[in-house]
Amino acid sequence: MRKSILNIIVLCVLICMCTIPSYSYANNNKKSKTEKEIQLNSKIALIYDRASGRIVFEKNGNKQTLMASTTKIMTAIIVLENTNLKDVVKVDAKSATIGGSRLGLKKDDKITVNDLLYGLMLRSGNDAASALAIYVGGSIQNFAEMMNNKAKELGLVNTHFVVPHGLDNEGHYTTAYELAKITDYALENDSFKKIVSTSSTSININGIPKTITNTNKLLNSVSGVYGVKTGFTNGAGRCLVTACKKNNMDFITVIIGADTTAIRTEDTKKLIKYVEEKFELVNIKNIIEKEFEKWKKINSGRIFVEKGCENSAELLLKEMSFGKMIIRKEDTNNIDITTNVIYYLKAPVNKMQIIGTLNVIINNENIATLEIYNEKEIRKKGIEEYFMEFMQIIQKIRLI
Repeated sequence: MRKSILNIIVLCVLICMCTIPSYSYANNNKKSKTEKEIQLNSKIALIYDRASGRIVFEKNGNKQTLMASTTKIMTAIIVLENTNLKDVVKVDAKSATIGGSRLGLKKDDKITVNDLLYGLMLRSGNDAASALAIYVGGSIQNFAEMMNNKAKELGLVNTHFVVPHGLDNEGHYTTAYELAKITDYALENDSFKKIVSTSSTSININGIPKTITNTNKLLNSVSGVYGVKTGFTNGAGRCLVTACKKNNMDFITVIIGADTTAIRTEDTKKLIKYVEEKFELVNIKNIIEKEFEKWKKINSGRIFVEKGCENSAELLLKEMSFGKMIIRKEDTNNIDITTNVIYYLKAPVNKMQIIGTLNVIINNENIATLEIYNEKEIRKKGIEEYFMEFMQIIQKIRLI
């Protein structure tokens, strides 16, 4: 009777364990505990760790907002992935008359896709954005649909595009967090990275050279900065998305809703300084693997498989999707790794069956949950195995 009850309990535990997701992160929507450490004047701010995809700091980082010309980061992605840089574009009348910041295009001007992209990202030309959208998508509406499809592909749920340039429009919005994810994806494209890291260049319109300079002044004034995009509309305020490398840390900062250009610049500098002074890059994957191996040496032999051809399980840990992450310097000694497994299993046990989890906790925050698997199938004993056990027992008796 007691054995039957024990089997039922084990079965219930196994069912619960199988419902654990394959990989989970701490909730990025959680308000940053460190928000008070930085005094910012901008309405929205965020620091995004490119190594792990985690939020390092946020102020209203998941609030839906207008995004102004930071929209052009997605515009550039769609263009780079759907056309040839050497293609020549003939500027249409609609693009030639659009308002806001402009490259200075006129109707029927001829310019390559490559030069339009520089005009898009350095000069922030709305006319360049419109011309590219119509060339690639056939219309502004079709191009916006391509942008939204890419947003879905990237797993974005709080982003929607209506226009390629970012002028204020109803239904055109993102969040600082999702804008950072878009930027992170874009920076994987070498052509995009080259363009946004350029301070000034010469382009050709109708074969006539024209020098343009980047509106992002941080490229020349803050070490480690290698892009990405400025923006401004009345609705969004002053915006700035910045990519920076400091002490092997590669991160993105987002500022939205600054009242002036000076404020968005100063707030970005504060975010960069904050990362440089307070954080460091840690190989978390290496730490986890070492701790798991230590745990296995002590505990793997304690796992018992009832009626199994093998008496114990061989354990395999789910790999993390990233190896390194930015964490606070003061928390490098506060990494807690806890392991929970089912010590009693009943054969048969399937290959890659979940039998436990490993939790990574830093400063009381659950960073990740990794599944622990049974690496190889464990068959249930049959008549042949029981017979062999019986013969071994007989042999031992004879020896006595």
